[in-house]
Amino acid sequence: MSARSAAAPRRPGVPRILTHLPRPSGWTAMIVASTLVILIGGWLLLRDSGLVKVSTVEVSGVSGQQAAQVRAALDDAARGMTTLNYDRGELLAAVAQYPIVRDVVVERKLPHTLRIRVVPREPVGVIRAGGMRVAVAADGALLRGVSAADLPPIDVTLPPTGVRVADPRAAAGLAVLASAPDALRRRITAVRSGGDGVTAQLRGGPALRFGTADRVASKWIAARQVLRDPLARRATYIDLRIPERPAAGGLTEAQGGAPQVSELAPAPAAAPSTP
Repeated sequence: MSARSAAAPRRPGVPRILTHLPRPSGWTAMIVASTLVILIGGWLLLRDSGLVKVSTVEVSGVSGQQAAQVRAALDDAARGMTTLNYDRGELLAAVAQYPIVRDVVVERKLPHTLRIRVVPREPVGVIRAGGMRVAVAADGALLRGVSAADLPPIDVTLPPTGVRVADPRAAAGLAVLASAPDALRRRITAVRSGGDGVTAQLRGGPALRFGTADRVASKWIAARQVLRDPLARRATYIDLRIPERPAAGGLTEAQGGAPQVSELAPAPAAAPSTP
């Protein structure tokens, strides 16, 4: 038998050319491993080195009374970072005391510039108690110093304190206002939240009686459906407490409302008979 025929048979499924490739030696493996260690170590040293240290901070997207403080806080936090190793969470923590900031978007420009775009909270209404007015975002953050002159007020008894809405009645009114469809929200002139629940007054339309703030999305759907009826638009109020059975009220009989039943005066008591 020849030497060629006596060779060990090729393993099934393995291309012939691979069976003849030389196996890497121990030196080759060590060189590859050493190269990887050097590259990784070099990257770790570079990303925290002065070669990419942040020296220019560009902040955009914030305005109002707190804008200067927000810019200063972000600038101070960013200058302790590098463009290859910045911490978005640390930037957010630096402006956590300013409710106007909802988020930040960071973009780096090598080697030394960090661009930070502030995503602000937008006010949806104004908490109004007596002569105090404080803008409020949909998530309940109180935006003190933010102008919201054209937004509907939520009338409550106690002035707001702290950084978020804490009063349950104010929170209920805010839930109703924040859930309103855009077209109807622009028509709301005031939201009242009291012991009888939440009521939203529409400009040129009826008052919407929500009761509690539960199932508020279903109640707004019911309100839109009722308001499609031209007759319902002339109602004084729409009761939405049971969204499956909304009711328009305050219509006169001439407007299509239910006939008014007059109450009969009680009959006078019969005089006692004399014996």
